[in-house]
Amino acid sequence: MIADASPPGRFDDCVHRQFELQAALTPDALALAAGSTSLTYRQLNERANQLAHRLRAAGIVVGSRVGILLPRSIDAVVAIYGVLKAGGAYVPLDPAYPRNRLAHMADSIGLQAVISHSLLGGLLETPPGVTRVALDADAASLSHESSENPQVDVTADDPIYVIFTSGSTGQPKGAAVRHRGFANLVRWFRREFAISARDRTLVVSALGFDLTQKNLFATLLSGGSVHLCPTGPYDVTLQRDLIERHAITLLNCTPSAFYPLIETPVEATLRGLSSLRVVILGGEPISVARLRPWLNSAPCHAEVANTYGPTECSDICGFHRLNRHTLDAYPFVPLGRPIDHVQLAIVDENLQPCPPGTAGELIVGGIGVGAGYVNDPELTARKFIPNHLRGLSGPVVYRTGDQVRQLPDGVIEFLGRLDHQVKIRGYRIELHEIEAVLGAAPDVREAIVVVRPSPLPGGEPRLAAYLTTRSGAPADLTALKAHAHAFLPEYMVPPSLEWLPALPLSPNGKVDRRALGARSEPAGGTPPAAAGNEVESRIRELWREVLGGVEAGRDDNFFDLGGSSIHVARVHAALQQWLGREIPITDLFAHPTLRTLAAHFGSANGTGTAGSDPHQRARLQRAALAARRTSRPSHVIARPE
Repeated sequence: MIADASPPGRFDDCVHRQFELQAALTPDALALAAGSTSLTYRQLNERANQLAHRLRAAGIVVGSRVGILLPRSIDAVVAIYGVLKAGGAYVPLDPAYPRNRLAHMADSIGLQAVISHSLLGGLLETPPGVTRVALDADAASLSHESSENPQVDVTADDPIYVIFTSGSTGQPKGAAVRHRGFANLVRWFRREFAISARDRTLVVSALGFDLTQKNLFATLLSGGSVHLCPTGPYDVTLQRDLIERHAITLLNCTPSAFYPLIETPVEATLRGLSSLRVVILGGEPISVARLRPWLNSAPCHAEVANTYGPTECSDICGFHRLNRHTLDAYPFVPLGRPIDHVQLAIVDENLQPCPPGTAGELIVGGIGVGAGYVNDPELTARKFIPNHLRGLSGPVVYRTGDQVRQLPDGVIEFLGRLDHQVKIRGYRIELHEIEAVLGAAPDVREAIVVVRPSPLPGGEPRLAAYLTTRSGAPADLTALKAHAHAFLPEYMVPPSLEWLPALPLSPNGKVDRRALGARSEPAGGTPPAAAGNEVESRIRELWREVLGGVEAGRDDNFFDLGGSSIHVARVHAALQQWLGREIPITDLFAHPTLRTLAAHFGSANGTGTAGSDPHQRARLQRAALAARRTSRPSHVIARPE
């Protein structure tokens, strides 16, 4: 057992009550900013109070589950605080998700209310009796509600939020977290990283991502300010500008989302990041090679924290701090040690403790263990088991399914998964969920999804799907990808789909997943780019680098090859450096094939036609997503990260 060395503390605090105390201390300080709009502590507290009183009048009580169908915005943060003040548990619902997925999420946990905007309300149909609040259309009537703090008897054992994760049954599952565990996380976070009124946090991750939640509270309980990156395509130039303009000190995201910020080796660019003092990374393994040039640069005054933890256990269970002096302490980036009031144990298949150095399953105990899966007692019983382990506190412990081992100095090394769960771009994905969706498509007999590692050092893994049909005829892969987009978020749709007459079998008669994972990438559907076209050849080379060795044809769509908004950002940064001028990132979204993008930049007019306005970027992305889901899936823009 790897014990925590926790300071004593109380565990009955709820973060929204702590925010009320801070709002009383610093009412006129900047609390929240997004673009040209901002709220002071008093304004945020009062607007949240007004929403809370409206929700209470509509029947929301302690433990009610309230959906928040909003993009990353000031209104979304107001909604989160308002739900908590009313006693409810908030449930982030991403407007970029397919309607089928949103409907299942809402139905599976029984929402009592949904907070949204009038233009987004049509994305989710709700049964009669579910309260609907449109923060834009209802703004006038909400302003007449009381702005005083509601007096609601919320306890530390009540749920604070429900975050959905990928499910092995083919549908996402809602994991509930208690106030007690989340308050402990925020308390540790503030103490460990000395968060104060001088700090400014930039939020770039999706509201439905578990790592986002603490960033909406920790700084605001310390008197600092939270700045929200506009929703839309991942724009590394915009994020760098926001960091420099607002002197951002804290940033929390996945490694994949952070690398593009630091991989343009221009000192002026790195100087713009010099205000950063802590970068918290989580969700996927960290590449030291990609961090080293920035951490060793003169403008860098920051350290990096590697954080680990499942959604079911209040986000973070273990952490490891990195700086330029400790980069080479281990040949990998460790999972680290437990946070305050959390214990970690490593057990064998019989749930018996493993000796140091022996690989086993990681078990989480302590205050951070969540309340289980909403309306799914069977799965909850499998993952949240009675605590019979010595040294772990709490009535139940959580089985992570992660394989780890303890090093001689007590630090934990992450080794991989024990099942078919994977991490892609920081999101936890059950391969069985993708297989279930693909297997439900017409004529599909069997679908197997594997993870293909990148052939390039530091490259990102990719999903690949292999299918057989009942008819024995080749599958219509275009229609199949459209089917997948109707039920799965962008990051779960395999960029590579391949029909096979039969799936390879191992000697024991099971599908040989290793053989599938070792297959070469399917050939592109169009001829390779002409070697004589310098611009086209350079873009093709960049695509290959960022997409992990994928060879693109002239008319292949970047996003159909597995490109995401983060991949676009890496191509954008490299292209600007090669062309020697600034270009709008939307040019890459507007011209998603080699042929059209090379023609655009190779022409005399290739100086940017899409504009840099963030609202225009978001409109481009939404239009492309709609086109992909309803008609031609080859013309697509990746969803926001």
